[in-house]
Amino acid sequence: MANKLIKQMGLPKSIANIFTARNIITAKDALSHTEFELMELLDVDKEEVTSAMAHVSEVVCPPCQTALLLLEQRVRNETLAGHLPTHLKGLDEALCGGIPFGVLTELVGPAGIGKTQFCLKLSLLASLPASCGGLDGRVIYIDIESKFRSKRLIEIGINSFPEIFLKKGMAQEMAGRILVLRPTSLSEFAESLYQIKVSLLQQQVKLLIIDSMAALVLGEHECGTSRQQALGVHVSFIKSLAEFSRIPVILTNQVRSQFGDESRMYSFQAQSRSTIKDNPATYDSHLVAALGINWAHAVTIRLVLEARSDTTWT
Repeated sequence: MANKLIKQMGLPKSIANIFTARNIITAKDALSHTEFELMELLDVDKEEVTSAMAHVSEVVCPPCQTALLLLEQRVRNETLAGHLPTHLKGLDEALCGGIPFGVLTELVGPAGIGKTQFCLKLSLLASLPASCGGLDGRVIYIDIESKFRSKRLIEIGINSFPEIFLKKGMAQEMAGRILVLRPTSLSEFAESLYQIKVSLLQQQVKLLIIDSMAALVLGEHECGTSRQQALGVHVSFIKSLAEFSRIPVILTNQVRSQFGDESRMYSFQAQSRSTIKDNPATYDSHLVAALGINWAHAVTIRLVLEARSDTTWT
């Protein structure tokens, strides 16, 4: 609204023409000055300036909303947006139906924990016919680390959905709905994103996966401002893709060592209690999600994958 033109705000024609003549074209231009500055620029009295600015402020100011109204809007938007069920009962219940549309969902965990395997499973779920609980669409899979394996994809499909994948030609049809891109640099990745925005609607894409963003960013930038700037630009565009297309977007993230005695949130972040008790001097680092706090604020949902053992040693 700040870019709304002054001449379109219903001001008296005489004062609107004066604004235009002084190159004050938008509401932002006008509101960037104090009333005394405008009196000097426009050469009009304080009463006219005050009246004009009050009108401009009223037009561009968003209406007041109650907390209840905002909550109702959010619930309505989430209901309309939909979810991609993961077919994992506990996870789907926690996520109120599955991976939500229109936002960024992050998978984070140590190497070998199963992030890529989960992404392969979600790719199949998005490509399945709607009658089988899928989204009946295409998938764009950005494979940064070259971990995508077609053979493994088919194996997961046969084990999870034998009634579909054992039919003649169905495995090839489902796999043919998954487009794999392998950018080798941030510049290629950026080009891929712009191409994807065009393809999202034209090709009925129902899921976007980036595996993994950390490998691409950490491989090109040292720690510091340049990395955060590059990351900020790309995550903003990815969020806009999710909101624009209203599809689920999955991003995987690595973990890294964090030194210092900070709080431990997940089981993979700490040594065993016995080790700490026996030798507390060794407890000087732990694992945290990579890419920093700004990235963490950009994603809507963070799913942490952990390996746990139920065995109790005596």
